[in-house]
Amino acid sequence: MELKYGEREIQEAKLEKWPNPNPEKNYTIDITFPEFTCLCPRSGYPDFATIKITYIPDKYIVELKSLKLYLNKYRNMYISHEEATNKIYDDLYELLQPRFLEVIGDWHPRGNVKTIIKVSSEDQQKEEKSL
Repeated sequence: MELKYGEREIQEAKLEKWPNPNPEKNYTIDITFPEFTCLCPRSGYPDFATIKITYIPDKYIVELKSLKLYLNKYRNMYISHEEATNKIYDDLYELLQPRFLEVIGDWHPRGNVKTIIKVSSEDQQKEEKSL
């Protein structure tokens, strides 16, 4: 069966960066992706979350369509809440090298358990200082 154009775009998605139009300023970018989905690596059941991304750019900003397609790639991945949230953080941090980055995975309850995973460059810096 031939892939539909949207499926093909998602399959080939790669995060893209653009030059920050105002690198001299500290300003915050908040992005919310309310329809994130992936698959539980144990059961195969779908997991749903709202992914919240907050960052202060340095030299680059993320191109939003590439981010949307990148996040949609997870819909067929068997990945835990923790791993998905951390991978999104790592991929964005590596691409953008922002002044600040925080990714929150706000996972919908399943089996009466609600999970919120937060990864922040502020927490990473604290950890590095304590080592």
